Amino acid sequence: MFSYYLQLGLRSLRRNPMLTALMVMAIGFGVAASMTTYSVFRATSRDPIPQKSDVLYNIQIDNWGPENTKEGEPPPALSYKDATALLRANKAKRQTVTYPVGVSVIPEDPSRMPMRQGAYATGADFFPMFDVPFLQGQGWTRDDDEKHADVIVISKSLNDKLFNGGPSVGKQVNLDGHLFRITGVMQDWSPQPVFFDVPNTSGFNEGATVYVPLTRALDLRLPNNGNNNCIKDPGEGWDNYLRSECIWLSLWAELPSKADAQAYRDFLTGYAAEMQRSGRFSWAPNVRVRDVMDWLSVQKVVPRESQVSLLVSLGFLVICLVNTIGLLLAKFMRRAPEIGVRRALGASRRDIYAQFLIEAGTIGIAGGLLGLLLTGLGVLSVGLVFPEEVARLATLDPTLMLLTLTVAIVASVVAAFYPTWRAAQVQPAWQLKSN
Repeated sequence: MFSYYLQLGLRSLRRNPMLTALMVMAIGFGVAASMTTYSVFRATSRDPIPQKSDVLYNIQIDNWGPENTKEGEPPPALSYKDATALLRANKAKRQTVTYPVGVSVIPEDPSRMPMRQGAYATGADFFPMFDVPFLQGQGWTRDDDEKHADVIVISKSLNDKLFNGGPSVGKQVNLDGHLFRITGVMQDWSPQPVFFDVPNTSGFNEGATVYVPLTRALDLRLPNNGNNNCIKDPGEGWDNYLRSECIWLSLWAELPSKADAQAYRDFLTGYAAEMQRSGRFSWAPNVRVRDVMDWLSVQKVVPRESQVSLLVSLGFLVICLVNTIGLLLAKFMRRAPEIGVRRALGASRRDIYAQFLIEAGTIGIAGGLLGLLLTGLGVLSVGLVFPEEVARLATLDPTLMLLTLTVAIVASVVAAFYPTWRAAQVQPAWQLKSN
């Protein structure tokens, strides 16, 4: 019976091509608008490291006091004093402090110009903590951190530029006049959102190509290439900057269990209490230990415009469905005599429901195919509405394609329920008598 009803549905659609085209366009445009904005929302709200997001924690300490913070929320980064003190305490399975730096890679070939590269100063634990994928070698060791070693990890794209993609572990790279030995070449890696450096990236960027040890970066006084927030002038010179209450460092800890997270939270509270007793803080301890998804939520990483756009597009889809309901109602009720004859010949209301819902499903399939085309165009055009670093994340992958078709079919069938119910209420006797 399904194939029979499908044939009836297709025949009915061909009978009223203008009405069919209007319904297909309504479904197609409504679904395309919602799926295009959903592709952006999905990309910006995803879990960037799902295999470990519940054991990685961002650490915050209020070193500014309630008069310099909003709604009791500690600053989003740490001062040098706090970050290094917590590193030395070594209360986590792994922990790393990170800040962005800007460096110039000077090629060995004097005819080539220096290349400015995005970089991070960090610790050895960064790579195993965040499951950074390597093509060659590996990250440096904790012993390298302790020895302030001149070592470096570079990305595949930089390795392609410097060594034509060949083996480079053990070779040297000149950064701002200092030679660093390569310990590993990683994939071009940049989880989106960039959870480990939200304060400097707002959650989205193309990633870094160079990673150097934090201890060596501090020795070389590599300046912070990100946000630098101070409640008062730190004074002149690098040493004054390190002693100040300026916040510019991100600290992440890997804590395998909830008990470990609570123990670290208690330790952090005790540390802040000690700072209060010493006279550095004049306020009660105010600390936070948040996992990846909580951190991204508090920092409002998902762009507000993507949330608003998604709601607006869903509203547009509802309007399109309301219009489709009206068109289907007019189409189905025009066939009341046909329905009356079918009922008189023995068709049940269930048969009427099956026939017209299958017909609506064919409209949904056609609308879904149109929606796929329009969604593809929409995904290519999101850069006109969203920033480039956000727009490039939106993609029309197989999952989104399947979802687009599914939403179109389900939406059209749902829209057909009321018109079908009205059609099923047609009284055969009245239709036969009046016709």
